Amino acid sequence: MNERAKGLGMENTHFKNCNGLDSDGHLTTARDIALMSRELITKYPQIHDYCMIWMENIIHKTKKGEKEFGLSNTNKLVRHYEYATGLKTGSTSKAKFCISATAKKEDMELIAVIMAANDSKLRNKDAITLFNYGFGKCQKYIEDAVKPVKPVKVKHGVRDNISVAQKEPFFYVDATGADLNTIERKVIVKKSLKAPVKKGKKVGEAAYYLGGEKIGSIDIVTEETVNVISYKSAMGDVVKEILL
Repeated sequence: MNERAKGLGMENTHFKNCNGLDSDGHLTTARDIALMSRELITKYPQIHDYCMIWMENIIHKTKKGEKEFGLSNTNKLVRHYEYATGLKTGSTSKAKFCISATAKKEDMELIAVIMAANDSKLRNKDAITLFNYGFGKCQKYIEDAVKPVKPVKVKHGVRDNISVAQKEPFFYVDATGADLNTIERKVIVKKSLKAPVKKGKKVGEAAYYLGGEKIGSIDIVTEETVNVISYKSAMGDVVKEILL
């Protein structure tokens, strides 16, 4: 768990158990919980279908027979906040009342993490306050189409150049009210590479600026592999040049 958390960028989290109960050294932060929640809803969006169930009857089977009992969702936001989509509540004597809540309004999806609230009502109130602030202030910038990047020269390769591309479209969330139409893209790529060059190798980046300040970047990577040219291939190319 700790290794996976580190891979997600959860720099201030350390798990001592898998049940979430209080234990010395069992620590996390609101930001880290948000990172973990984002990974969950991004990779497994169907989790929202389960989180939005308000009440459900469960049949408990034992050797003595069957017994039906009802369960209700501890996340009251799914019933009382119109944009709620989940996610998870939790509470212990030390952590107090916590929640990682998700909500979606139009095309904006937000995560609000509340920790150490004195009671569940205050926990929900604080989450709603964060959501309302976010929906009122935040705006998204999504790159519609990634512009192509010129091929890069390759030295000592079976080909003279290699195709490269931006790894993914750029995405940015702003809460300042800035004009996102003024975002500028600057591509910085190595002038040449030395074979062999493997597919997926980072050769530069597309940097994005707003008001002269860098707000993010996306890697530029190779789209193919170029191997080192062999002596035989090199001689063959020389012969072709002479004959032509």
